[in-house]
Amino acid sequence: MSDETLRYSREDLAEFEQIIQDKLTAARKEVAFIKETLSRKNDTGTDNTASSSKVLEDGADTAEKESLNQLASRQMKFIQQLENALVRIKNGTYGVCIGTGKLIPKERLRAVPHTQHSIEAKMARRD
Repeated sequence: MSDETLRYSREDLAEFEQIIQDKLTAARKEVAFIKETLSRKNDTGTDNTASSSKVLEDGADTAEKESLNQLASRQMKFIQQLENALVRIKNGTYGVCIGTGKLIPKERLRAVPHTQHSIEAKMARRD
């Protein structure tokens, strides 16, 4: 078996690196937007006058903040996975399935550039 069948070419890796960089940029922008939204939620900008609807609004605000925090947390995890994929590109292990040791198909890497598993390995893990 030649070394080329075990790793992607520099050109392929450059393509994947660009895909990852684009996704990183978008994810970081989304996290920044969520953080900005959360900081605006903390500053209501209105008088704290007592009203019967205030309790309902507070509950809705709390639920929305929790939802935004969860979204931010998922995005941060996604960013970390993308950054880890960049490290794998640099150290030459990107695109190799950790379950089978085979190359992950390019189509899968284009769709899910941070993956470390081929479909074959992912399906085997579910059994």
